[in-house]
Amino acid sequence: MLFQRDGRLTRDLVRSPGGFGLGQLPTRLKPDATTDMVCGYCSTGCGLTIHLKRGQAVGLTPAADHPVNRGMACPKGWEALTVLEADDRATEPLLRDADGTLRAVTWDTAMRALVEQFQRIQSSHSPDAVAFLSTGQMPTEEMALLGALTKFGMGLVNGDGNTRQCMATTVVAYKQAFGFDAPPYTYRDFEESDVIVLVGSNLCIAHPIMWERIVRNPHKPAIVAIDPRATETAMQATQHVPLQPKSDQALFYGLARLLIERNWVDREYIEAHTRNFDDVASAVEPFTLDRVTDTTGVPTAAIEQLATTIHNGQRVSFWWTMGVNQSYQGVRTAQSIINVALMTGNIGRPGTGANSITGQCNAMGSRLFSNTTNLLGGHEFGNPDHRTKVAKELQIDPGAIPTRDGAAYHEIIEGILRGSIKGLWVIATNTAHSWINQQHVLDVLDRLDFLVVQDMYHSTETAQIADLVLPAAAWGEKEGTFINSERRIGLVKKVGRAPGQALSDFAIFKLVAEYWGCAEMFREWESPEAVFQILKRLSRGQPCDFTGITDYGMLDKHAGIQWPYPDGSPAIKDTPERRLFEDGRFYHQDGRARFVYEDPRPMPEPPTRRYPLVLLTGRGTASQWHTQTRTRHSGVLRKLYPEDIYVEINPTDAADLGIRPNSQVTVESRRGRLVARAFVTRSVQPGHLFVPMHYAETNQLTDAVFDPYSKQPSYKACAVKLSAVPG
Repeated sequence: MLFQRDGRLTRDLVRSPGGFGLGQLPTRLKPDATTDMVCGYCSTGCGLTIHLKRGQAVGLTPAADHPVNRGMACPKGWEALTVLEADDRATEPLLRDADGTLRAVTWDTAMRALVEQFQRIQSSHSPDAVAFLSTGQMPTEEMALLGALTKFGMGLVNGDGNTRQCMATTVVAYKQAFGFDAPPYTYRDFEESDVIVLVGSNLCIAHPIMWERIVRNPHKPAIVAIDPRATETAMQATQHVPLQPKSDQALFYGLARLLIERNWVDREYIEAHTRNFDDVASAVEPFTLDRVTDTTGVPTAAIEQLATTIHNGQRVSFWWTMGVNQSYQGVRTAQSIINVALMTGNIGRPGTGANSITGQCNAMGSRLFSNTTNLLGGHEFGNPDHRTKVAKELQIDPGAIPTRDGAAYHEIIEGILRGSIKGLWVIATNTAHSWINQQHVLDVLDRLDFLVVQDMYHSTETAQIADLVLPAAAWGEKEGTFINSERRIGLVKKVGRAPGQALSDFAIFKLVAEYWGCAEMFREWESPEAVFQILKRLSRGQPCDFTGITDYGMLDKHAGIQWPYPDGSPAIKDTPERRLFEDGRFYHQDGRARFVYEDPRPMPEPPTRRYPLVLLTGRGTASQWHTQTRTRHSGVLRKLYPEDIYVEINPTDAADLGIRPNSQVTVESRRGRLVARAFVTRSVQPGHLFVPMHYAETNQLTDAVFDPYSKQPSYKACAVKLSAVPG
């Protein structure tokens, strides 16, 4: 047993080197030395050198020779250890009592409450009446254990991750176009392109180390920023295409038509490696320059210049992030970009690719191994052969594996509203802040019979309304792996002790298995590194096969390894960075990529007389991260970004509405209103406003609409009105 029922933690749990949260540091680390590990913020996957004194991390520096960041770090990376020392760290389980107060309890009491409440809900309603919402922040091994525990052991079919909010669009786009969720690039492509097209990506702010890789490009590349705002990235680009919000799809269809019309496509590549080109060529025929200009607001000369730039490039790479993904038609927009890369043969070669940049540190791990959007290892729940394979590897009954995907994030929220979901387990995410249409979701969460929140802080908006709070260890207080945007599997190490009685998420999941009565199913899952070996076996024969990676030591030695890396792969020293599709073969059964087309749809909530402006949201500064749960705990980072919420307003709109710089204004949508400081700037076009996503108030305004294929929310554009606050 991991936990004695009298409430005392056992020696095994306290001292486990597997990163369980309490006790000694792993013996592989010398007490006074340095060790390298991957950063725990964004998907870039930078290497950090951690400096240890008497077995505790006392500082860090960027890893000088790491293949990702090469001695650089953004402000968040420099402060990664500082935020672990916050006063509001969750240090003991908290259970809401009859008076409505969260009070400290033992782990034994907490586990009994979770199991009793969730099992009561399942017996009173149905097994589907309990769901979980997970994250892209935990190590892969923890995600996999959570997904297996809930879906195979606890019978919770419905569970999703907050990667639904950032990466679901790309997952679907890649699967449909390439046959698997496979970002094809390596970061070296930033330095080898002669044309770099950034779509809905403020790379300077969101991924500054990737921007540094562009700065190191020796080819003096043309850099095109396609974005409604004059972002920091657009200001540094050689071309800025300031299109209207959510008109990217029409723009790329127009580009495709122009490239085809001028015979600027690679017909040899198209014929050898793709399908459906003729269908798409016919479909984009109506997207004339005049039509595209009317739709996007981009002058015809600028569209022609962009097409010419792409044609003249020998190595053209296309990159997109949330400006594409967080859309009501994000999948087809991403595929419109993929179409242009395929038809020009810009894929599988150095400096090319249709390249989605991931958001969270382990979103790629979540996509492949969390058991949410697919079965472990990129398998499919609906495929009986896949279920049999996974069951055999895990030595479990195939009948324990669900035969269908669970509900998506918004479907779980809607299930709570309908009353079909009564219990919810939220792990390492802050739904009450980050989910779209915030006022609505707060009302929905209040309807639950039992809400469990597992987090490193007890102060998050979601933890504050929980019935049970489970204190979790953070990055640097446990072990595991992250998979970054370029598919690099990097190592996370335990370089500090979690505070109080906080445990690693891995240990908490093992405790739940014990109390639930399904621990025997997970005996082999004894530590994160043991789970890594299980996941290796599950990856065998898949596009993400990494069976050639022996253990954590090999990852440590090589500063991470990109998948695929199957048994028998060339030595890492000979292939330190590897892109996909160099042989022109994709993951569909016939080995060909697919062109995909669908007519663009109008914006669900366009401006009206009552709400005449379009609200845009996105990253604020390089020092802020998501809901600021961590970054607000760093005094250094707080000095680098505005403390209070602000709204960017074009000078024309400000003058029309009598709004002065730095004055207080009200921004209102059909769902809510906020008061912010006016920042008058030409970085937004007339008729547009911009509010950073990091502040709690922002999602009081956003509209709950979703892509029909990826079910990803459209955070980026909705109709609002603006007014000055009197006085």
